Parts: sequence; structure tokens; C-alpha cells
Amino acid sequence: MSTKNLTSQEALEKMTALIKSIKTAMLLTDLKKQPPISAIPMTTKEVDEEGDIWFLSGLKSEHNINIVKNPQVQLLYSNPSGMEFISIYGMATVITDKEKLKNLYTNSDDAWFEGEDDPNLTAIKITPKEAYYWDNKQNKYVSLFKMGLAAATGNKADVGEKGKLNL
Repeated sequence: MSTKNLTSQEALEKMTALIKSIKTAMLLTDLKKQPPISAIPMTTKEVDEEGDIWFLSGLKSEHNINIVKNPQVQLLYSNPSGMEFISIYGMATVITDKEKLKNLYTNSDDAWFEGEDDPNLTAIKITPKEAYYWDNKQNKYVSLFKMGLAAATGNKADVGEKGKLNL
């Protein structure tokens, strides 16, 4: 696996592509607490042009309360079948702006909220500071074949790339 550290626009594009491909993240909050750390699955609503990552959330949810106490968060996106992974560290803010909530809200959110005017509805905006990714360009069967071939020939297998994203 080759290492490719990216900065600026390249880093933002790589992060956005991986998030759009994977879509669901584990959001870790209250990072200063001793284990167990609070973690909850969240579906990404948007990655905006500045690279901020947006989710919808309940006003009195544990993760919102944790974010108000300590805005440092970690997002873990994982797609084992596609061999794509990204860990994002950033700062989170709970947002109640009605226009932003309306833009993020879709009919599928009715499972959690009572419409876009639900007083319990908030958004979480995460501004990434640093990320680390692992991305396999091929499917897992091609990767396994390459690893087997490398083991048989004694050569190294190029099964993708990893690196730090400086955002």
C-alpha cells in the first residue's frame, strides 16, 4: 500500500469522495472521557464547498449535549467491502438555523423527526481539522489475488493508498 499525503483542495476532494461513497459514520463525542467513548451512527446529509460535514440530530440527544460541552469530535467512516476507510478529527457545532435545517431535511428524516419544523430538530456541523484515509482502488477480490500473487512471487502488492489529509 502506497502512502499519499494530500493537502488543500486535493485533500478536500479525497475526503468528500470517500464520505459520499461511504455515507454513514460513527460519530464519537466526549473524547476526553475515559472509555467507553460515546459513539453513534450518523448519516451524512452534506459535505459543503468549505468541507464542513453536516448531519441532522435531536436537540436533547447525548451527542448534542457532549458537543456543547466539548466540540472536539472524531468521525469514522468504514466500507469494508469496498476497502475504503477514513478517520476525521474536527470541531463540531450544534446549529438551529431554520433555513439550513430546511435545506438538509428530506422525507426519509420523518422516521426521526416530525417534519422540518420539529422543535427537536438540529444540525451538527463538523469542521474537519485532520483526516487519515485508507483507500483500495480495486475490489477486495482483486486485492486478495494481488496479495496472494505477491506472497507467491515474493514481490510487494500495491493494493491501494493511505495517507494523511491536511485540511
